[in-house]
Amino acid sequence: MARIQPLTTETASPEGAQILTAIKAKIGMIPNLYATMAHSPAALSAALAFGDAMGSSVLSAQVKEQLALAIAGANTCDYCASAHTAIGKMTGVDASELSQNLAGNASDSKVQALLTLATSIVKSRGSVTDAEIAEARSAGVTDAEIVEVVATVAINTLTNYFNHIAQTTIDFPIVETAGVAV
Repeated sequence: MARIQPLTTETASPEGAQILTAIKAKIGMIPNLYATMAHSPAALSAALAFGDAMGSSVLSAQVKEQLALAIAGANTCDYCASAHTAIGKMTGVDASELSQNLAGNASDSKVQALLTLATSIVKSRGSVTDAEIAEARSAGVTDAEIVEVVATVAINTLTNYFNHIAQTTIDFPIVETAGVAV
């Protein structure tokens, strides 16, 4: 059961209701993550603004979903694993590839380098080694992509931790992280 209950446009503050209404207009639903985060319109606005800013990143939508899955796997967040598997499918990534991404693996060598860097950042709490950066660069990862991987880890860690604390009810087809070795 959720520790923090999701709000609706009727139960949220006026500012929260306005944000939730905008989310529904944009994507056709209000995911429980956002409905729960609406208890703090400031936090919800910040998370959404971060995501919107990353919309124009050098990383493709597909790669960002693959990264989100690897990060969810590393942080054992079932909500985000479920949401990003569904979104990843919508971006055109194959279901079997998404399953591998959750474990930090990819069929493409450059995507693998990005996932390896992301999971190293998660595991080391940002203290990656010179060798790990050199390994990413040798796989063709640019400095802009390194910066964006750090940003992607940051926003996904926020949502992963939030979902752990809130115990957000999963409103996507369930994907579990138990037993995933990242």
